[in-house]
Amino acid sequence: MKAQHQQHTQDELGSHRKLTRTQMQNQERILAAALTEFSRFGFRGTTVDQIATGSGMSKANILYYFRRKNDIYLAVLEKTLENWLEPLQSMDPAGDPQQELWKYIKTKIHLSRTAPEASRLFASEILQGAPLLKPFLESELKDVVDANCKVLQQWIDEGKLIDAPPLHLIFMIWAATQHYADFATQINALTRDNEEQIFSDAETTLKKVLLRGMLRTPEH
Repeated sequence: MKAQHQQHTQDELGSHRKLTRTQMQNQERILAAALTEFSRFGFRGTTVDQIATGSGMSKANILYYFRRKNDIYLAVLEKTLENWLEPLQSMDPAGDPQQELWKYIKTKIHLSRTAPEASRLFASEILQGAPLLKPFLESELKDVVDANCKVLQQWIDEGKLIDAPPLHLIFMIWAATQHYADFATQINALTRDNEEQIFSDAETTLKKVLLRGMLRTPEH
């Protein structure tokens, strides 16, 4: 995805030359502002003018880097998916299942805390039928998830995890961790705890219930 995004950007600049540091910084400013706007107003409700205002750049400058709003939107989604795929790809088949799974769960909950807008934007895209991301979901994401399912199945076969469909174990991790980003408004309405306490309690609960529930014990 990263290489694809860089190629898109270079094509839009009309050159295959490597981006300068200033160009890369400007591009990051645009994507950061676009993420905020898209996560609040969706693709249709966001304009290039809003992104320009949020980034502190002119509309003409925005269109120098990205020809269309559609290109900005896709670039933001690609950046989000790069950040999400990296921890999923780092699961070590030879490692201890408890440590490997907890590292992944902690990373996911950390992303929900530090990058909630990215999670909400991704959720919005999925709810709309993933018009732009469906090819990626069916190719790159599926390949990574299939590989992780094989790792989980290996641990199941070794008697280290409960005997459950690996794909649904991954779904459960996603649902339990991304909830704290996607439904932050609801969470904040139901508790008086501050953010630090909310995520501390979330980690404690996920470790006691989700992680331990996945591990094979004599009772299982």
